[in-house]
Amino acid sequence: MKIIITGGSASGKSANAEKIICKYAKNKLYLATMQPFGQAAQKRIERHLNLRQGKDFDTEECFTNLADFRPKKQYDGILLECISNLLANEMFSPDGIGFDNAINHILQGINNLEKYCKVLVIVTSEIFSDGETYPYETMQYCKLLGQINQILFNLSDMAVESVCGILLQHKGDNLL
Repeated sequence: MKIIITGGSASGKSANAEKIICKYAKNKLYLATMQPFGQAAQKRIERHLNLRQGKDFDTEECFTNLADFRPKKQYDGILLECISNLLANEMFSPDGIGFDNAINHILQGINNLEKYCKVLVIVTSEIFSDGETYPYETMQYCKLLGQINQILFNLSDMAVESVCGILLQHKGDNLL
């Protein structure tokens, strides 16, 4: 089963994603994609570590090239946090694949992850909903994030949006 959860910044999507994966999986992996660049990123990483305390997650990191990721074991559930970071890493990091192949590369990685679990919960963001105009590279990033979110919505068994911590289910059976 593939579940996608989206929402704006600080919408509660991470906490809700953890609740969902904990409901469906005992043996679970938190797959982090945020690179620890700077104090702000480090604070977010620490916040997410604190959120997961006592929930029996294994934690691994994968900043780019998800298609080659091999977890240490098979899991009931994997929580991939998050597509927006993974896409930025693939587009802008020296280790990334670049603009042109980022979506296909990430989708190959998601197909790869599904081999290692029964339930895959994917967190993504709605950062492009603010209506602002940004520099070209940022606008390309927003466009690609919107495209990959649409693809993931279509491929998912369940799609939910977190708004102020409240889950709105847009697709799938009422499994929450």
